[in-house]
Amino acid sequence: MIPLEDNLGDILGKAQRGLGLSDTQLAEKARVNSQTLRKLREGEFDELTVLRIAPVLGLAGRALCDMATGKWQPKQIKDIDGLAQFTTRYHDVTVNSYLAWDPGTKEAVAFDTGADCTAMLKRATKENLSIKLILLTHAHVDHIAALAELKEKTGAPAFIPEREKIPEAEPIDEGKHFSLGKIDIDTRLTWGHSRGGMTYVLTGLERKIAVVGDSIFAGSMGGGSVSYRDAVKNNLEKILTLPDETIICPGHGPMTTVGEEKRHNPFFAGQTE
Repeated sequence: MIPLEDNLGDILGKAQRGLGLSDTQLAEKARVNSQTLRKLREGEFDELTVLRIAPVLGLAGRALCDMATGKWQPKQIKDIDGLAQFTTRYHDVTVNSYLAWDPGTKEAVAFDTGADCTAMLKRATKENLSIKLILLTHAHVDHIAALAELKEKTGAPAFIPEREKIPEAEPIDEGKHFSLGKIDIDTRLTWGHSRGGMTYVLTGLERKIAVVGDSIFAGSMGGGSVSYRDAVKNNLEKILTLPDETIICPGHGPMTTVGEEKRHNPFFAGQTE
């Protein structure tokens, strides 16, 4: 199973930066000393410190502890006929891309490209698929690095959120609808990590699927580099309102479900009931 994208330090850092709290402010509000905070960031886990810091950062303390100590991992997603995940390395990070297809018509859609589309193209050949669409969640380079090659090899048009235009793809806005065989794809703007982050919601396969890019990870979320508060709000309102059994396909880390993230993601646990 692909490891979680973020560790305890990553999650604390994202929340702290998002809320604009300095180390001094965080330590004072949480009633911990700065040395304890530093040790926590360096990997020295202390449950009491985590439980004090979590509410200051708007995080669910128990979910944070369970993630940090390895007590929680998302349940592995069983193979779905019509869905494949690909993980490639871009410099020092790994990044996911996906293929979804109608098992009857063999028409397929690629979501992002990762650093290398070789495995994706091999799987398409193996399954006798025809890639008709390339849908991009956002324009960060690790997600679109192989776009030129994928377009050349498939002849498929590419689409990207209007807010993150690139010359190689046609811009789309929230509400755009696509269909491939029995698969319907709706678009939801889940920006915050990037200016135009798009979530693609698929129906027509065994289970509903949400390809979310860097909006949500298993046990974490994107960094909210553009707007942390909007990132959290959009995730809660546009992804975590989907049915619990919906499969979440993130840009990094393992696949998960809406139900898992509602219960166990420190950013959202307890906010969705």
